[in-house]
Amino acid sequence: MILSTFIQAIAQILQMVISIYIWVVIIAALVSWVRPDPYNPIVQTLYRLTEPVYAWIRRYIPTVIGGIDLAPLIVIFGLQFIQLFFVRLLFELSMRL
Repeated sequence: MILSTFIQAIAQILQMVISIYIWVVIIAALVSWVRPDPYNPIVQTLYRLTEPVYAWIRRYIPTVIGGIDLAPLIVIFGLQFIQLFFVRLLFELSMRL
């Protein structure tokens, strides 16, 4: 009972963190289209939250195609996969305990 509740809480927190980070990636991608002031604290925060993940993906996959950077799209697909597969797996595991 306690372990089941603990695993369910972890799954819900993971799902919430993934959803928030997906929105951060979407907002950062939209902001990058308008060329904002790089010294703006919001822009700097978005850059610090997304660039390390983009850099890791760019190291393994060429993401610029026709002048468009597909790294945000790859990140969103990866996070959706984690959310649909692993989070649901944790929920199913918690139900069976």
